[in-house]
Amino acid sequence: MAITATTDGAAAPTHAANGTGNQAGRDHVVVFPFMAKGHTLPLLHFATALTEHQKNLRITVVVTPANLAFARSRLPASVRLAVLPFPSLPPLPSGVESTDTLPGPDLYPTFLRATALLREPFAELMASLPAPPLVLVSDFFLGFTHRVAADAGVRRIVFHGMSCFSMAACKSLITSPPPSGASFHLSRMPEHVRITAADVPDTIAKIRDAEDPVTRFLIDDIGESDARSWGVLVNSFAMLDEDYVSAFISFYQPDARAWLVGPLFLAAGDVPERVGEQDPEGCLAWLDEMAERSESVIYVSFGTQAHVSDEQLDELARGLVQSGHPFLWAVRSGTWSPPVDAGPHGRIVRGWIPQRSVLAHPAVGGFVSHCGWNSVMESLAAGKPVLAWPQMAEQHLNAHHVTHIIGAGVRITAAGGVGAVVDRAEVERKVRRLMDAGDADGQKMRAKAAWAQKAARSAVSDGGTSRVALLKLVVELQGTYCDVIKDHS
Repeated sequence: MAITATTDGAAAPTHAANGTGNQAGRDHVVVFPFMAKGHTLPLLHFATALTEHQKNLRITVVVTPANLAFARSRLPASVRLAVLPFPSLPPLPSGVESTDTLPGPDLYPTFLRATALLREPFAELMASLPAPPLVLVSDFFLGFTHRVAADAGVRRIVFHGMSCFSMAACKSLITSPPPSGASFHLSRMPEHVRITAADVPDTIAKIRDAEDPVTRFLIDDIGESDARSWGVLVNSFAMLDEDYVSAFISFYQPDARAWLVGPLFLAAGDVPERVGEQDPEGCLAWLDEMAERSESVIYVSFGTQAHVSDEQLDELARGLVQSGHPFLWAVRSGTWSPPVDAGPHGRIVRGWIPQRSVLAHPAVGGFVSHCGWNSVMESLAAGKPVLAWPQMAEQHLNAHHVTHIIGAGVRITAAGGVGAVVDRAEVERKVRRLMDAGDADGQKMRAKAAWAQKAARSAVSDGGTSRVALLKLVVELQGTYCDVIKDHS
């Protein structure tokens, strides 16, 4: 049975609507994120943005018990939380309800199958509502939500956590396998878009392998649910991504729309992380000490999911030290030890880092990033260029977008090809190229990053493209709500 959390986090019975009859759901939005931090955070920001700019709406975010505290701490009190029990599916350990807590990548397919078992409790939640909500916004990975919403007469907006560029590229690669050759054009994309085989995500490369467990999940559990969605919510903005909207949305049903409403953390108000609670390692205070030389520190992070070998960490450490630039480095490994002394101008942190605040700090001048889309958005919104070091999923496409199309960064290159260890000399060379004040390429990258920062903030301001898109989305949904309910009844 689904429960909700009251504004102070205590459990309470499933909420009642304000009003009676079919109109009761006209101001109610249900949001259901996938249980991975990179997918959850943008939808929490979306829920916050709705409450900030559409105060007449009631928002419910669906979570599981182990994700409740994380969501509650990042949402305004007015947003309700509906808690569904996370299914038990051995060998997945009890209490593992987010991809970042998986003991190892081998359990990822099991985790995906476990999330699909949320269909029944979610259907019970939807059936318990006094009236169908205005819309369901749910993650691509939660394909079952499309059928549950359709059965309830509710439109579903799908969220991928990716840019229009990367989504269009992925869908193009699925329908038209890449030819052999150094580089190739993607079907339906603008003529200037050419990528290489190294940019193709592993999941896409394996899409015709029926024995691959992730492929089987995509086929069996997601299927056509994505393409049949009423619309797509995109954590991006027009100045960055509008050239790829038509190519991307052409893979959906004829009347589908893409709603570019990002960067969502800016749309939500970009509330700074609370220093005392969210900066336990004192990173911001350390950056204050480095601030005498503005934009001198390079920040390094590979996100919450990528596994980086000890050998690669060793080479990265040596390259950073040899570059001569101060660095702040978030390391996930609890067992790796640096092979060199970081010195007074190097800081290695294993705990939580307030990434947005770090990137916004005047002492930081660049970001060594895995190019997860959230990190790309945060870096560009802070006006900081990227040393792109993609690890998995669509990150290679994001890296191509940032470095080759936007021009706000440079890409790391392994002499031995994709998957090989990047040596310290390449790390030193690329850090210097990005960070050296006199480097002409670096100056161009910083100028492009500054342009992206201005465009991002403009998009979410009054009259900006993302702010207007959010308003139009709600107006269009509410304007057709009665017709949808009438058709379903």
